Amino acid sequence: MTTIELPGLELVGHHGVGEEERRRGQRFVFDLELELATHPEADRIEETVDYRELVRCVRDVSDAARYRLIETLAAAVADELLARFPLARARVRVRKPEVRLDPPVEAPAVVVERP
Repeated sequence: MTTIELPGLELVGHHGVGEEERRRGQRFVFDLELELATHPEADRIEETVDYRELVRCVRDVSDAARYRLIETLAAAVADELLARFPLARARVRVRKPEVRLDPPVEAPAVVVERP
């Protein structure tokens, strides 16, 4: 099994329940854990997944809609990663580090895993 990890991918998105947070946008942090469907046999990019393409995919999904829930955003990212790339499994964690709660929390997060 070969797993690609891409932690800490930061994007600005216009997601959230409140109209103000959707209007102004905020930072979202994505942590990806992706299991390749095949094991690379040679030292060639064609036998794996290009990190730049993974980032582009996450950005495409985030920019395509204004999600109210990060649960929905994480699921959409996981589904699109599996659709675009030769993956056996995708685990997507989405964090909202700019959320202000009382008492404070570091960053609310949601994890979605797809086989």
